[in-house]
Amino acid sequence: MRTRARAASVVRGVRIAGVGSYAPERILSNEDLAQLVNTNDEWITSRTGMKRRHIAAADQATSDLAIEAGRRALARAGLSACEIDAFVVATVTPDYPFPATACLVANGLGAPGKAAFDIGIACSGFVYGLTVASGLVRSGVFRRVMLIGAEALSKITNYTDRSTCVLFGDGAGAVILEASEQNCFLGTSLGADGSKPEVLFQPAGGSRMPASTQTIEENLHSIHMSGKEVFKFAVSKMVDSALTALGEASLSPDDMTYLIPHQANLRIIDSVTKYLKVPAEKVVVNIQEYGNTSSASIPLALAELDASGKLKEGDVIVFVAFGGGLSWGAVAWRWAA
Repeated sequence: MRTRARAASVVRGVRIAGVGSYAPERILSNEDLAQLVNTNDEWITSRTGMKRRHIAAADQATSDLAIEAGRRALARAGLSACEIDAFVVATVTPDYPFPATACLVANGLGAPGKAAFDIGIACSGFVYGLTVASGLVRSGVFRRVMLIGAEALSKITNYTDRSTCVLFGDGAGAVILEASEQNCFLGTSLGADGSKPEVLFQPAGGSRMPASTQTIEENLHSIHMSGKEVFKFAVSKMVDSALTALGEASLSPDDMTYLIPHQANLRIIDSVTKYLKVPAEKVVVNIQEYGNTSSASIPLALAELDASGKLKEGDVIVFVAFGGGLSWGAVAWRWAA
């Protein structure tokens, strides 16, 4: 009855009430990776822009990272966990195949019994989640939703594969979406193409290829990627998505205050920036510190921007990403203090 009562009084506006992030203490540098595979700092930096990654401890799971980011978002918003109506976690490294990691996060934050579910669309997870969670608030179903992008990618990385082990790190970023008189959600563009899952995927562990001695011996539970195909796809889809999301609000790249792209590769970010004709000072980049943290990368970058004090009332932000699926998406957002 309570949910139906809320839904009957539709709230059209939504804003971000708080942002928080967390990265594990352990650092894996380019020099560290050079001790594991045939590589060096110059090779990694020139091809990816990455210098360091944060790596979860052996006893840290994705939910642990998410809970800490969630706590910080709650503190930033001046709220308690019991004031959140639903928890959404975007991740491809859940604690378990089931239950949903969001269930564990809600419990860990002290809000058992609240709605909780995961979104598993890889690096596009945060923009998909932002679209879904904002819709839940705007429709009046919930007043507040916590969205967390969280990944422990080191747990599924093959540290003998030079093409992938240099890329990935761990971390979590959280936002609290709240009903508001002002609508900050300006537009969205989401898409997916499942015709080539093998371009970026984790082959084993699901119903297509269940775990076996062979899959473990062949490292089929780790990330596999075709880098060249990913690059071409990523640039075109990120550009198109950003333009479409802005277009929904009758805006252009000139109206953008900040572009926060998924931090996959500096070359990809530079290419997207070039095609959109966005000045470098408008692009938020922290890939050198975190590497590719999949669905956590955008909220990690947003948290840094928020902490810097640079965000102002009315700033237009575009969040844009691509990922496994293949998938892509963007959200245009107006910042409200």
